[in-house]
Amino acid sequence: MKITDFYNYRKPGPRISMITAYDYTLASVAAESAADCVLVGDSLAMVMHGHPSTIAATPDLMALHTAAVARAVKDKLLVTDIPFFATRKGLASAMETVEKLARAGAQAVKIEGLDGHADIISHVITSDIPVMGHLGLTPQALNRLGGYRTQGRDKASAEKLAAQALELEKLGCFALVLECVPGELAERVTRSLSIPVIGIGAGPSTDGQVLVMQDMLGLYGQPPSFVKKYLDGRRLVKEALDAFDSEVKGGAFPPEPSGHGRPDARPYALAEEERP
Repeated sequence: MKITDFYNYRKPGPRISMITAYDYTLASVAAESAADCVLVGDSLAMVMHGHPSTIAATPDLMALHTAAVARAVKDKLLVTDIPFFATRKGLASAMETVEKLARAGAQAVKIEGLDGHADIISHVITSDIPVMGHLGLTPQALNRLGGYRTQGRDKASAEKLAAQALELEKLGCFALVLECVPGELAERVTRSLSIPVIGIGAGPSTDGQVLVMQDMLGLYGQPPSFVKKYLDGRRLVKEALDAFDSEVKGGAFPPEPSGHGRPDARPYALAEEERP
């Protein structure tokens, strides 16, 4: 999928499926899947590094993970989050971050919110770096929002969000993420825009959906209520680790002196050469 393909996903066309990836291994799985595009989200600060929020993500950290994912993802659009404060320290700081992410392999960037950095969004876009907007629950503003709460519930905040969505389209964003907003508001915004809207916890009426891979695979803690777990990954991985532990302690692994259990197995040093 390319940027230009996004406009084919406006209703009544097919919907966009977007999935996060933070490392080479899972990114290689995403690359083989039917998912349309991959997001290196700043949620990696939580999922991969154990921080309580996305605020701990830095430009260097985002670039590091983007480079790892880019090595695996070749034929899907790769979008990376601009992390906390990168758009708040001025245009030079923002563009330095954008350059790092682009050189690491990002084909587009996602920028949370609009207030205070509309000029930066415009400059990034006119610098030929595509921008995906993000409204609703913007986790980088967690302290101001008072926690992970649904946004746009009252009339005033709903009107502001709808107006900001139109402004982001006017600035040139190629798509918009709506996170944790009422379904009727998400539907209204989706209908008002000519760019595709990707929802997360925003109901079924958007042009696509995005989920954190570790949430949908059941690998990371207790996911938000809107997440569907497609796999009980935590249990399955734990069972595999427990089976390994049991076989090691019981002497069942390794089964042969070769340490591989297969007559055709090659030594690990040689098998390493076969890795992609």
